Amino acid sequence: MAVVFSHCLYHPLSSSSSSSSSYVLAVSLQSLLKLSRPRVLSVSASTTPSQIMDLHNKGRRKFIEFPYVSAPHKKLMVDLVSMLDSRFDSHLLPCTLPPDVQYYQNQSGTSHASLHIRSGHVSSPIDFILGSWIHCQLPNGGALNITSLSTYLNSSTDSPNFLMELIRSSPTSLVLILDLPPRKDLVLDPDYLQTFYEDTKLEAQRQLLEKIPEVRPYFSSSLYIRSVVSPTAILIRIESENVERMEEIIEDHVGPVAKQVLQLWLDKCASEKREVAEIERDYLQKRDKLVRTKTIEIDLASSLPRLFGPETAERVMAAVKEYFSG
Repeated sequence: MAVVFSHCLYHPLSSSSSSSSSYVLAVSLQSLLKLSRPRVLSVSASTTPSQIMDLHNKGRRKFIEFPYVSAPHKKLMVDLVSMLDSRFDSHLLPCTLPPDVQYYQNQSGTSHASLHIRSGHVSSPIDFILGSWIHCQLPNGGALNITSLSTYLNSSTDSPNFLMELIRSSPTSLVLILDLPPRKDLVLDPDYLQTFYEDTKLEAQRQLLEKIPEVRPYFSSSLYIRSVVSPTAILIRIESENVERMEEIIEDHVGPVAKQVLQLWLDKCASEKREVAEIERDYLQKRDKLVRTKTIEIDLASSLPRLFGPETAERVMAAVKEYFSG
């Protein structure tokens, strides 16, 4: 559930630091609401800070289990979440999604999912960070597993966002989507292209993976999705002869590249201040909202009802829209 949540479904954070927890517990719920951005939180006015942290910690533990993927796959996801935690945990509010949105499943128990979203403090450049995993048993006896992590910046900066999604339709088949999606028109702003995609040598990371014999280009079936990624987006399919080789590729190749791209985002996009004029902020807000709304349209609205049933899908989509439409 990144910029792309489950487009491939058409074919079949360690716990918070003690300092952060202490800070949140020390403030009242009223103060917490003031710190958040103007979006509806999924907690009632009577919820205490202690209950909020309990809700957050329970959901987080479920999220970072990544229970249905292999050890190298899980380690990569946990490492990425930990990288974000190390840099931004004190800048983020607890996850306040309801328990039946942080973890949900279908009636037959064949599909399970976890969703974890944390908003940034009002003084932070981060709008919100979203992580998720989904497990779906397939009719042929196999399983589809998707893990994703994405970050969304607010209009105080025009830097790119970050997204990564690993999609496994079998133990020997993997699709990787890894990108810093631009938030401006690269044709109209060549300096933006130079700053974030040329000077950072992102192309070299893509080329490292393309040298692997088992790697082939991946093309999303959605033309819209293909239009919002960057020119250096890593969109690849990996088909290995055996499970051992796939785990080796994840550990020795996919993992290091993903960590390098996230580190670049942390250092270049999320930490360096960029002056954004008021008129540009309006543009960014409008563009961000359009992209997110379209994402829900393409991915969630079609996939969730089919996998989890209409009632669960409606509940989850309503919660996501609170963030995506903000």
